Amino acid sequence: MHDDGRYDDPRVTGSTGDPVSRETDYPNWSPGAAGAPIPAAAGPLVSQNEAAVPTAGPEPTAGRRAADGPSRPVKAADVRQTPGRRNAAAAVRFEPAVPHQPTAAAAREAGPVVPDVPVASAESLAAVAADPTYVSRETPTREEDDPPLAMEAMRAVQILNPSGEVTMPRPDRTRVMCVANQKGGVGKTTTTVNLAVALALHGNRVLVVDLDPQGNASTGLNVPHHTGIPDVYDCLINSVPLAEVAQGVEGIPNLWCVPATIDLAGAEIELVSVVARESRLDRAIAAYPGQFDYVFIDCPPSLGLLTVNALVAAQEVLIPIQCEYYALEGLNQLINNINLVRQHLNPKLDVSTILLTMYDRRTRLADAVEQDVRNHFGDKVLQAVIPRNVRVSEAPSYGQSVMTYDPGSRGATSYFEAAQEIAERGVKEPVGRNA
Repeated sequence: MHDDGRYDDPRVTGSTGDPVSRETDYPNWSPGAAGAPIPAAAGPLVSQNEAAVPTAGPEPTAGRRAADGPSRPVKAADVRQTPGRRNAAAAVRFEPAVPHQPTAAAAREAGPVVPDVPVASAESLAAVAADPTYVSRETPTREEDDPPLAMEAMRAVQILNPSGEVTMPRPDRTRVMCVANQKGGVGKTTTTVNLAVALALHGNRVLVVDLDPQGNASTGLNVPHHTGIPDVYDCLINSVPLAEVAQGVEGIPNLWCVPATIDLAGAEIELVSVVARESRLDRAIAAYPGQFDYVFIDCPPSLGLLTVNALVAAQEVLIPIQCEYYALEGLNQLINNINLVRQHLNPKLDVSTILLTMYDRRTRLADAVEQDVRNHFGDKVLQAVIPRNVRVSEAPSYGQSVMTYDPGSRGATSYFEAAQEIAERGVKEPVGRNA
C-alpha cells in the first residue's frame, strides 16, 4: 500500500497491486515492491468469516493512477467517493460473525430434547404407596379447574334449584321473624325479600308481611300494592282476615306476600284508640288457616306502634347491621326497646340473628365494625356476610329479588348462605309459637 490515501488490498479489492498494511514488516519486503510475496508464516490478515463474504471492487476515483504508471502524490480534491456507495472494506471488517450451526451428525449424537417435567417428591410417592386414595395438595380441585363462567352457572343452578330436589331443613313449627332496625337504609327490606325467596326456592312455605308504609317489600316481590288493593292496613284496623289479603308471588309457588299501601301511614294514629293495639298483628297471623314454615315481618325504620306490633307477633328478631358507625350508634336503643317488649308484652321474644350487610372489604372500618359486633353478640352473628353488590340494588327495579335476577352474583350467593345458616339453626333449636 502506498501512502496516498488509498487502500488497495488484493484480498479485498481484488487487485494484485501493493500489499495491505503499513505495519507489515518481514524479510524481502520493501515499500516500493509492487509484487512482493507474502510469506505463509505471516498468516492471513482477514478472518475466515470476513473472507467468506464477497467483496466489491475498488472504488473508481478521478486521481487513480494506472497500475504500471509512475507513482505520484494524489491531492485530496482528486479523490471522490461515489454517492450512495459504502466502503466495501469497512463493511467486510465489521460484518457480524455467522452463528455456528450444528451438523446433522452432531444433532443425532446429541439426542432428542426432553422438556422439563415435574418430578414427584419422595414424600408424595411414599404417601401414594401407603394410601392409593391420597391426593396431593398441589393437585388442583375441580372448582379451581372450572372457568369463572362455569362456576357462576353452578351457583345459579344451586340457588334456583329448578329440579326442586335440594331442600333446606324445615323447622318443626312456624318461625315468626321480625326484621327490625330503627336505622334506615341498612338493608331490612332487601334482607327480608331475599331470605324469603331463598327459603321458598328450597322447599319452605314462607309468608312475607310488609309492615312498611313505603311498600318496598311488595315492590321487590312484584306484588301490586297501589291504592285500593287489600293490604295489611285492613288487617290491623278493620280486622280483615290475613288469608283474604295475602297474594301469591309469581314464579315462586311456596311464597306469599301481604302487601302494604300508602294507607298504612295513617295506621300509627288510628291504632292509638284501638283496644289491644299492640297485639293486632299477632292475632291476625295466629288466625291464618294455613301452616307456614317462616313468617318474615318487614318493619319500618322507626320504633312506633307498627314496629311494636311486629315485635309482639314474633318470637325472633333479625337485626341487619350496616358495617358503618351510624348503624352501631342506634343499636343500643333498639335493644332497649326489645327488652321492654319482652318484659311487658312478649316474654318469648329473643334477638336470635344478627346479619352484617353492605360489607366493603376494601375498608378497615368494615373490619372494625364486624369485630365489634361479633365480640358483643357472639354466636348470634351469622357467618355469612352480605357484601356491597350492584346486582342487589338493581333487582328491585325489575320487580325481582337478586336470587332470581342474577343468581350467580356475589350478593345472591351471600344471601343464599345466610338463608341456609338460618334454616340449619332452626332445626337445632326449634322455635314454637307463643303459648
